[in-house]
Amino acid sequence: MANRPSFGTRRRGELFDSLLTLFLAEGFAHLTLDDIAARLRCSKGTLYTLAGSKEQLVHAVAVHFFRRATDDVEQEVARAGDARSRITAYLAAVGAALEVASDRFMTDLDAFAPARAVYEQNTSIAARRVSELIAEGVASHEFRDVHAAFAADLAAVMMVRIQQGIVRSTTGLDDAAAYRELAAILTSGIDA
Repeated sequence: MANRPSFGTRRRGELFDSLLTLFLAEGFAHLTLDDIAARLRCSKGTLYTLAGSKEQLVHAVAVHFFRRATDDVEQEVARAGDARSRITAYLAAVGAALEVASDRFMTDLDAFAPARAVYEQNTSIAARRVSELIAEGVASHEFRDVHAAFAADLAAVMMVRIQQGIVRSTTGLDDAAAYRELAAILTSGIDA
């Protein structure tokens, strides 16, 4: 029984999941704490047990979103076989994680510096992970002898452009589609 989460821990997780579902669908900038409490059918006091202000709550939900997304992405990578499949699985899973986010959520995320910083940090982590996956593929001779750091930097530049909305504005691709295209181009270009 010691390994089971307490009711309070479970309830916190449920609240964060509900907040995330609400924010992903509708964004968050226009919502007040009263709106959020009414939508989640809880009290503002309950929300204050999660964070001390709306801004802190939004930040905590952004962290929750990216933690959950990272877990989902790594599960997909673990199921993949060769290096190409792992990179494709990684970038496709990142795209899938972002696919559930409405345009309004992405706009609000970009406009709110603490949440944008969480996205930027996760983009940086993702770029390092792509670098590791490329290096593994080069070491196993699945990819030609590319400079793994350069290939990863190339991916990182595109990941930042995706995160900043530049790819969306110049190509019309949403973040999820852009990650799928990046996976296709990256893995085809480094095949052995």
